[in-house]
Amino acid sequence: MKRSTKRLILLLAALPVAVLLVGVVYMELMDYVEGVPRDFWTSIEWAAETLTTTGYGSDTHWNDPWMVAFVITMQFLGLFLVFLLFPVYVIPFFEEHFEARLPSALPAAKGKRYVLIYRYGPAVSVLIEELARYQRRVVVLEEDEETARRLHENRLEVVWIRHDLHELNFGNLGHAQAIVANGSDQDNAALLLISRDQNFVGPFYALMADPLHRQPLTTWGVAAAYTPVHVLAAALASRASRRIHPSVQGIQQLGQKLGVAELRIHNTSPLVEELLSHTQLRERHGIVILGIWRSGIFIPRTLVDTPLQAGDIIVAVGRQPALEGLGRLAVPLSQRGPIVIAGYGKVGRKVQQILTAAGEKTIVIDQTPGEGVDVVGNALDRETLKRAGVDIASALVLALSSDSESLFAATVIREFAPDVPLVARANQQQVVRRLYRVGADFALSVGQVAGQLLASHLLGEEYIELEQGLKLVKLGASGLTGRHPLRAGVRERTGCEVVAVERGEEVVVEFPDEFCIEAEDTVFLAGPPQALDAYYTAFQVKRSGIGED
Repeated sequence: MKRSTKRLILLLAALPVAVLLVGVVYMELMDYVEGVPRDFWTSIEWAAETLTTTGYGSDTHWNDPWMVAFVITMQFLGLFLVFLLFPVYVIPFFEEHFEARLPSALPAAKGKRYVLIYRYGPAVSVLIEELARYQRRVVVLEEDEETARRLHENRLEVVWIRHDLHELNFGNLGHAQAIVANGSDQDNAALLLISRDQNFVGPFYALMADPLHRQPLTTWGVAAAYTPVHVLAAALASRASRRIHPSVQGIQQLGQKLGVAELRIHNTSPLVEELLSHTQLRERHGIVILGIWRSGIFIPRTLVDTPLQAGDIIVAVGRQPALEGLGRLAVPLSQRGPIVIAGYGKVGRKVQQILTAAGEKTIVIDQTPGEGVDVVGNALDRETLKRAGVDIASALVLALSSDSESLFAATVIREFAPDVPLVARANQQQVVRRLYRVGADFALSVGQVAGQLLASHLLGEEYIELEQGLKLVKLGASGLTGRHPLRAGVRERTGCEVVAVERGEEVVVEFPDEFCIEAEDTVFLAGPPQALDAYYTAFQVKRSGIGED
């Protein structure tokens, strides 16, 4: 029985008792205080009229002050009960009985098989979007009812765990293609054991909070276990330090040899006021410019028809040495002071550990004093930033747990220290663009990290997502073998572009006329998601991830 039903039954039982009690008290008071006796049913009628605020008949006048006080009290009590009755009892009752019922059992064998995701959160949000884009069926197994209803309203398939994970009927688990566990480490382990007991033989992927818990899951048959928070921390640390490979702030590696750099142009850079089409970076340096971030808006290269400006963030693809040269061309600021870390939660603590292991000096800001915290204070406070030496820092890593706080802190820090490289974490993917808008040099969300880790397994796609409308994907050469990368009609037929080809130990970015793609080559494509989808179809490229059925 639902909680609202129980409360409504309790209310219906309590109302007659309340009317009876008030009626009896009124009958006795009228007899002994007012001196004008009332019979039982007249008293009950008065009590009902008063408590329901419907008004009185002929019984509307009293002389004794105590009697008047009692009547006034009952009138206000009745008014209070009416206002309490509907929002607390009646409305919840109708909401629960007329709202959509959440499924409480796994889907049966009808339609396409599905990827089962246990517990929704920022870490799996990007993955769900990617699976939906590739028309993969997704079922979310959720314990929180409010979250389950929100996902259901957003047209996601949801199974609500009403009681305990162990009590759920897993009889239809065999229809799942793969399982992605995003709960607590112990719940992930329990789900893994339950799935194996149900003879589930598909791949099981787990997102862990503690990397030390990977070994038991590996023993029990997990396909892969990742710690996205630690991967995110490592990515942020590598952007802040030149001592961590790669040595240019803003480089993301795709494979062993090709990287993507996001580099802010300093006001002393020779690139300022240059037209992107005139820089000839591809011909001179072997670098392909995919676009720029300007005022938090990503502008693809094909739409950039204005001179580059100080503060623009160039998004470039190339080999690491070439990207390092571009970094010097963009005039990165020299290392001066220590690296400041704002926030000492799981991400901030791991960033500090990685930087310290690399030999970097760090200063940690946090509002809670404790071991490892150097400056106690709020990162939104200019005085705190001054005490931490942010204005002379070689870089600042924003590792705050709240996206709203990170956005505000980035704004404050950029005004306080406009030249300090600013690296920021985000929980939600959509916040990344806003962080760029307020002045971050590099921003990355935990959803992007987890999505990229799992996409290669589930979709057969290794990629870097530069923003929601642009991806760089690493693929095999099937479909382009024997063709010139720029004359195979890739852009004309799909809207994406071949930006590099990896051949053995060499990465080719500038393609001579006689260059042809070989079967063993690796191709790197850049373009929006829908264009990449069109490439798979137009050139008959098959993904290596899980199938659609």
